Formats: sequence, structure tokens, C-alpha cells
Amino acid sequence: MAHDPTEVNRQGPDEGTQYRSEIFAASPEQAATAKAYIVQLDAAHIFTAPIATKVEPLSGFYAAEDFHQDYLVRNPHSSYIQINDLPKITALKRVWPDHYREKPVLLAER
Repeated sequence: MAHDPTEVNRQGPDEGTQYRSEIFAASPEQAATAKAYIVQLDAAHIFTAPIATKVEPLSGFYAAEDFHQDYLVRNPHSSYIQINDLPKITALKRVWPDHYREKPVLLAER
């Protein structure tokens, strides 16, 4: 799991409104699907608290600043990467090995 969807304005160690769990739906159908899935997860008590993820219409996309792009590859020894991201990658390799790719697709190579 990338983050806890029951937390508001937080993802791992990062806090603030910019870290809110949110789905930006490109169509009303996507929004309906996302909302229905949240209802299913809440009803199944998959998490210990209700899901706080918001569902809003997609109004645009803005790429993050350059220093955020390909951050893990450019900063593999960063304590942030070591503590927060590498365990998630290890879990991905173990749980979904068919979805793991050894060589990442980098934004700079596009």
C-alpha cells in the first residue's frame, strides 16, 4: 500500500493539504466507480477507520518541479528513500512480482 487512505492530509511522514488522499476522476463514470469502491472497502472494514480519500473531477494536471522527477533513481541513498520508499518496492517485488520492473521508466528518458 502506498499510503493509508484513512488519514487526512498525510502520506507517510509527509503532512499538509498537498498530501491529501484524492482521486481526480476524468469522467463522471470514473468518479462513480471510485466512490462505489470506497463504499465497498468501508463496508468490508478493510481498514480500521473509514476511507478519507476524496473524489473530485479532474480539472488539470501539473507536473511536479524538476527536482522531484525521478527522485528515487537520482537520490537512492536519501534517508527518505531508504525509510519510506525502498520497503514499498521490496513489498511490490514480493507481492506482485509480475508487475515489478527492474529498470524503471524515467521521466527524463521520455
